[in-house]
Amino acid sequence: MLAWHFLSKDKRLGYDDGRLVEVGVPLECEGDPELCSNGMHGSVRLIDAAYYASGPIVCRVEIEGDVIEGDDKLCGRRRTVLWMLDATKILHEFACSCAEDALALVAQPDPRSVAAIEAKRKWLMGEITDEELDAAEDAAWAAVRDAATWAARAAARSASRAASLAAAGAAVGDAALAVARAASLAAAEAARAAEDASRAASRDAAWAARAAARSASRAAARDVAWAVAWSAARDAARDGEWAKQNERLTAMVMAEHEKEGK
Repeated sequence: MLAWHFLSKDKRLGYDDGRLVEVGVPLECEGDPELCSNGMHGSVRLIDAAYYASGPIVCRVEIEGDVIEGDDKLCGRRRTVLWMLDATKILHEFACSCAEDALALVAQPDPRSVAAIEAKRKWLMGEITDEELDAAEDAAWAAVRDAATWAARAAARSASRAASLAAAGAAVGDAALAVARAASLAAAEAARAAEDASRAASRDAAWAARAAARSASRAAARDVAWAVAWSAARDAARDGEWAKQNERLTAMVMAEHEKEGK
């Protein structure tokens, strides 16, 4: 089964395994595969793999042998890397794009959040220093504290995540892990912002459902209808945003892979 997997910067397996991962060389686990406990793991969607990333080296892999599938990951007895690339810059840019999506859901985004994303892109181009990026990040976190609504807070958090982790002075492994985590968290916050921005519509649907069950004897049904409508609208917003982010990240990685192959 084809899947995605992230490695640390040194391209070695974690969890005290230490084996070097090379393209085309199968690696197998000892014992029977068990999801989250033992086996060679991966995710069908790239965005899910990023959530579990141990670093910025993205791998297209094939997982075989007694494959077990979960909600957002799978594992098997054997994993072979078909190709890999260093996605550090891609993950930074992806985090910025997710943050911009989140801020677009807010009527008047905090200028500090907008500036933080601009600062990260300037930092990636070498136009500002680590210290200047740190200052932009600090201002972005202040915007989170000052946000008045849940959607605004989630959007501000996404921006601050995107701005964070210059990590120039950190150990390579820690910096690489931080970049992957920041991109995943920025995406998650963008999804939360989409979810929260949908609440007005979900409230309207929920109240309509309640109005359809007017009698006192149907109070329980009315409340259930409200809860179902609210939950469905919220989940649809989150799932839709997560799918969009996966499509974006996959396109960015594939474009870089194709460029490297030329």
